[in-house]
Amino acid sequence: MACVIIVGTQWGDEGKGKIVDLLTERADAVVRYQGGNNAGHTVMFGEKTFILHLLPSGILRKTTSILGNGVVIDLAEMIKEIDELAQMDIAVEDHLHISDRAQLVMPWHKTFDRLGEEQKGKNKIGTTGRGIGPAYEDKVRRSGMRVGDLLEPELFKARLEEIVEEKNKLLELYYKSDEPSFSAEEIFSEFTAYLKILKPYIRDTPLLVNQMIEEGKNILFEGAQGTFLDVDHGTYPFVTSSNTLAGGACAGTGIGPTRINEVLGIVKAYTTRVGSGPFPTELLDNDGELLQSEGHEFGATTGRPRRCGWFDALLVRQAVRLNGITSMAVMKLDVLDKFDTLKIAVSYRLSNGEHTENLPRSLENVTPVLEEMPGWKCKSAGITEYDQLPREMLAYLERISELVGAKVSIISTGPKREETIVLNPDQFWL
Repeated sequence: MACVIIVGTQWGDEGKGKIVDLLTERADAVVRYQGGNNAGHTVMFGEKTFILHLLPSGILRKTTSILGNGVVIDLAEMIKEIDELAQMDIAVEDHLHISDRAQLVMPWHKTFDRLGEEQKGKNKIGTTGRGIGPAYEDKVRRSGMRVGDLLEPELFKARLEEIVEEKNKLLELYYKSDEPSFSAEEIFSEFTAYLKILKPYIRDTPLLVNQMIEEGKNILFEGAQGTFLDVDHGTYPFVTSSNTLAGGACAGTGIGPTRINEVLGIVKAYTTRVGSGPFPTELLDNDGELLQSEGHEFGATTGRPRRCGWFDALLVRQAVRLNGITSMAVMKLDVLDKFDTLKIAVSYRLSNGEHTENLPRSLENVTPVLEEMPGWKCKSAGITEYDQLPREMLAYLERISELVGAKVSIISTGPKREETIVLNPDQFWL
């Protein structure tokens, strides 16, 4: 039995979907523990490319796929995703399980998400507008609605009427919006129709996950986004609204921390970020454009171009500490094939002139101190044998490992699952 958490070490988009798919082949279950459809996993499966926003990546392999209580769920988008997979001959019946404790994304959440960003103007956070933040806000203030509420129609209707009255006042008096008010009757009818489709999937998922662990099953836990979008430890306020760290897997699925065997950190060989917020190693020159074009750096959910920069060792070292990372999978190394010189941030110069090798509380007004290494200037894409990798690439990997304090266990040389080198297969049941 092994329980492995997959966690992004930067600002998301590190390539978690590929590694989850790789490890899913011999996993008994994949469990998602936080986030909503504001993020996406891009997975190449056979000759097809799938972009999943809510469903765990394991669904592509007909592996038991569980949405934990820490996820916020837009039922309309989930049904759409299920239908899209069905059109590609991927069925979810008998494999998908949805926590009855997961929060629902309601119509007002998306409206308030959009209106809130409009009010902030140039200070907007850069949300996807999918209502994720407002859904978590209602969860914390105990005015949210959960998947299990749908199973009790009269209770659901009564709570809905009460909440809609409050949200309509908020729409009118706070946002001063001329948008149509929310109708409890229409929403009740809409969600009743969703229930007819999704009822077979709803269950007590903490019980299911713990039973599988007790049976000695191999379980993979996946989240969305990355370490520095964590609401507590990220670049606040430019963060998501949930705990993206490995520790979030315990609260978000209902298991104890002693159940976890491995924490695999997914590390992009450079750094990217979508949306607003500080980014010390960001490149606004030809190198940044080359990273973006070679890496196809556009958001899986929104299509927004990702900001690109050099590898930041301070960032990933902090991620190793915060998540208790036991080893790393380094992704998209082939994107660096065309660079003569590579650079790594090894410290920051602060605004007062001091230097630090530890990540400060704020990343505003810091200047990265960069260390240069030679590039390999040859095609590495598709290499599947460790001893065939360019020596400059091996030196780059060794330096990254040394700087961040974690060993490399998986090397990715392309988007396809077979373009991967696993250094210690026994570590992950492979």
